[in-house]
Amino acid sequence: VSDWHEAIAVAVLDCAQEENFEVCKEFRIWDFNTGRFFVAHSSAADKGTIYRGADREVRSVRQLMVNILQNHSRTERPQSCPPLEPYNAAQLLPLLGQRSDHYTAIIVEEAGSFVGREVILDLLQFSGVEVRRALASDLPLLDVLNMAAFPSVYLLHPNGSHAPLHSEKPLRFFFSSLLRSLPGVQRRSSSEVAQTGALQDGGTSEPWRDFDRSQVYTADLESALHYLLRVELAAHGTLEGAELKVFKDFVTLVAKLYPVGGSVVKLMETLSDWLLGLPVELVLLGLIMHIYKNTGREISGVFLGAELRWVGCQGSRLGLRGYPCSLWTLFHVLTVQHDAAPAALDGSGLEGEAAPVLQVMRRYIRTFFGCKECGRHFEQAAAASMDQVTSREDEVLWLWNQHNRVNTRLAGGPGSLSDDPVSPKAPWPSPALCPACHEESNGVHVWNHANVLAFLRRHYGASNLNPRYSLTSPRLPAGAGPAQTRRPQEERPAAGGERRKGEDQVELRPIQPGPRRGEQAVLIQGEGGFWILGLGFTSVDMSLCVVLYGSSCLFLMLLFFFFKVRSRRCKLRHARLHV
Repeated sequence: VSDWHEAIAVAVLDCAQEENFEVCKEFRIWDFNTGRFFVAHSSAADKGTIYRGADREVRSVRQLMVNILQNHSRTERPQSCPPLEPYNAAQLLPLLGQRSDHYTAIIVEEAGSFVGREVILDLLQFSGVEVRRALASDLPLLDVLNMAAFPSVYLLHPNGSHAPLHSEKPLRFFFSSLLRSLPGVQRRSSSEVAQTGALQDGGTSEPWRDFDRSQVYTADLESALHYLLRVELAAHGTLEGAELKVFKDFVTLVAKLYPVGGSVVKLMETLSDWLLGLPVELVLLGLIMHIYKNTGREISGVFLGAELRWVGCQGSRLGLRGYPCSLWTLFHVLTVQHDAAPAALDGSGLEGEAAPVLQVMRRYIRTFFGCKECGRHFEQAAAASMDQVTSREDEVLWLWNQHNRVNTRLAGGPGSLSDDPVSPKAPWPSPALCPACHEESNGVHVWNHANVLAFLRRHYGASNLNPRYSLTSPRLPAGAGPAQTRRPQEERPAAGGERRKGEDQVELRPIQPGPRRGEQAVLIQGEGGFWILGLGFTSVDMSLCVVLYGSSCLFLMLLFFFFKVRSRRCKLRHARLHV
């Protein structure tokens, strides 16, 4: 009931804690647990009313809260509490066919049902839809709406059209989820953000890409790897010891489990082979960036696009969704792929771990993820329950459950800076995507884990990856003539992508707006990547040439002086023997 807080709030007081003894004594709380409720606008001296219900079930307490609100008189009702009384045919029928600036949902139910009132309170934080309830005993209304099953929802659209709203199950959670997902419905705390069309014009420089929420887009996975390699890792300058081991494990994991294959796998395999063949346990990030940018010229098909292209993870404005969303998606895909092909990790050094994908994810987030607060939260969750993961099925479900916990913690309300009003954080999958995943027990929503697992395998499986918008490998035109020019696309830093304090800020900025330092500014237009004209030398190439040239000169000078001194000694020795 967290979305009800403007009308009725829930608080908990632990009377077993010594610092609360005086408060509990003042309110005469002698046995546990005790429920008290306070009406709106009550005085500070009010001690509240003790709840003496038949049971302590969640549904019973929730329905008590609804009754408390409805029993307020109109003048005493909380200011933000909407009307909970049923409407009649005379009040609702004139609305049919009328144009409006919002949806109107009419929930028709039996007299003893609480579904309508609970849905009204569930939508309290949302604009763009108004919910009203009516009773199944109102025959004139039923004759016009032609409804026979209860509870049911009848939806009036802003353009004046109206029809029943189909729901797989007549449950509160399904109704609330469907109404929240209507176009233009968003949380009131972000009401200044317009609908998607307006967001395209003023909120972000990126064009809005139409997508299907039932599919996973390879463009998101590629963009996650691109940001990870070119932005997040570039902040570190060098990798050695434990950090280098974490990076090697991540590259190996992606190379072995990335389901699509092609250029991404070739790139990761190339990086993995190069890292495993290193003679020293120290890597300059500049060399990795160099391999990442230029390997495709030497090995056919090794390519990862040089821009971010979010699709299923696109945000309505800068700083929302993007990289964090795509990183979650990448690891979801990898857990499902490991479940489908466990032998893929044989010989990688990771096959001995109980949950290799989760362990690599845990180490990567702890070591490299830019949002350090997010990393601490994830580490706490991993420390609390990851050791209970003993099978591949548990691995898939653990990550899904943890992702939902994070979404619940960050969802909505004042002060939530990462919740996108166009794609609000909510329990996933939604009833629209997986009706069989949702059930109700004693009036409380529960997950059917067997159906959730089947859904996750299908949703994140290789057959459900959509290549639309994917960045394809560029092809150099034959006899490359006059080049087209363009500016490299600017990176959008994800929320929480700050650099670590105290780290060396190495001048290895792989992507910056405008022409790059030390590189030719004229680029050949490709289909997603870019090629530098001329001989293809980058600033890293030139730096290596200068270092090698200087080292060679120094070595030759040392050889010259060595032989010069040795020659003089030989001459002196021969002269003495002759004498």
